[in-house]
Amino acid sequence: MPDIYEAAIAGGGIAGLQAAIQLGRYQHNVLVVDKGFGRSTLCHSYHNILGWPDGISGSELRSIGRQQAERMGVQFVEDTVVHADKLDNGRIRLQGIQTHYEASSLLIATGILDRFPDLPGLRDCLGLSIYVCPDCDGYEIRDRRTVVLGSGAVGAAMALLLRDYTSELLLVNHEQKPIPDTWQHKLQDARIRTVHEPAVAIHSEAGMLQRIVLHNGDVLEAERGFIAFGGNAVHSDWTRGLGVERMENRHIVTDPRSKRTNVQGVWAAGDIGVHAEQVTVAMGEGALAAIWMHKYLKTGTSDARTAQLSARES
Repeated sequence: MPDIYEAAIAGGGIAGLQAAIQLGRYQHNVLVVDKGFGRSTLCHSYHNILGWPDGISGSELRSIGRQQAERMGVQFVEDTVVHADKLDNGRIRLQGIQTHYEASSLLIATGILDRFPDLPGLRDCLGLSIYVCPDCDGYEIRDRRTVVLGSGAVGAAMALLLRDYTSELLLVNHEQKPIPDTWQHKLQDARIRTVHEPAVAIHSEAGMLQRIVLHNGDVLEAERGFIAFGGNAVHSDWTRGLGVERMENRHIVTDPRSKRTNVQGVWAAGDIGVHAEQVTVAMGEGALAAIWMHKYLKTGTSDARTAQLSARES
């Protein structure tokens, strides 16, 4: 028989760790099932987080967060959840590759993973000089020679979003997918040049972009870059057995106040949900979810109003 946990968290990224810390501080018996790799592990430096003006890498932030959670008694296991369902006794069963786990409540925090080409040198620059989120890092390219490496209309949209930060902007349509005429006109009006040629290599020094080499041999000098390919992997297919409501893009729908899903005892937080995909937002959602999971574990209901009233009366 597996151990029975009060709360299970699928995903040990930023949202999952913040929730784990909060639930641990409530003294709940918590298990985090984490595969050890995710979107945050790719980022070498976050610069928009309170208290880290010089930046912090995703791996370091995860390491610090795990240590903090473990001090609260939170348990971690390295595994990948492939399926989940509800048992007749109301508990939730998580099926991992190695074994299965049971808990009275669940937080889904398995996140997403950006799609980008496997170009030599690209990963070395992520979060340092090549970025994925304009809300997070548009500020980093101001007045810098910047290349948007993208695909069709997705790349065009990213380039236009970034135009206010720098006038030295070039779009490389790496996958050479068609760019609709309306987008091409917008690019022309914004004086953003487009190159329809795949890249073959990224050259940098200590993670700082220097040049991009194209398939035809051209070399593009650059200081900063963005990637924009669309089709990001949304890690929610394993939740089908639970019956949680998902959007057409597979992001999970939650109550904005409590982050609970449509399924009793199940919450979702972070990039897997429907929101702006930022590390600071993931932290907040992880904390919110944990607060309402605690109320559920104490009162037996995930209805926000009922749980609040019950908690006041107890």
